[in-house]
Amino acid sequence: MTIKFDNNTHLVPVIIQDYLNLKVLMLGYMNQEAFDKTLQEKKVTFFSRSKNRLWTKGETSGNFLELVDWKIDCDQDTILIKAKPLGPTCHNGTTTCFAEETGKGFLYELQQTISDKIDNNDESSYTNELYKRGINKVAQKVGEEAVELVIEAKDDNNDLFLNEAADLMYHYLILLKAKGFTLEDVEQILKARSK
Repeated sequence: MTIKFDNNTHLVPVIIQDYLNLKVLMLGYMNQEAFDKTLQEKKVTFFSRSKNRLWTKGETSGNFLELVDWKIDCDQDTILIKAKPLGPTCHNGTTTCFAEETGKGFLYELQQTISDKIDNNDESSYTNELYKRGINKVAQKVGEEAVELVIEAKDDNNDLFLNEAADLMYHYLILLKAKGFTLEDVEQILKARSK
């Protein structure tokens, strides 16, 4: 697909999204040169309208946006970039240039933390220790946590119930990793079922 840059400004709007939790981080503009540099260096580069030059996000702060994936919209006049932020995106020190978002995205961050502990063989990590004990131990732990959740569901202590739900979710993420799958894989199954 060909990107349709604006005939007058030769720019196209670019939406930056966190590749893990899909938070919208910021909006910027690119010309062809900024787009090409982004693809080549794998660091998001914009065309700064105020400075009238190319500007790589993080060039002064070190908070780069590493390119993970990109797409063009149906009209071919807007780019969506999924990036890995290396620190706060906004110059105000916040995660996004929009209101801070909470909730949904944390599970993806936790999934990545679990994966990092296992992939980096973190010797001090309970997560890695359990993972190294093998799929049977991981599955057994998920079963134990599920039973504990069911038991707490029958009582009226919401704190205990929520803590057991969190334990189950945490161990479930380790099991997904042990089986070579992710939350995204499970989402695809659920989306297909909902049609």
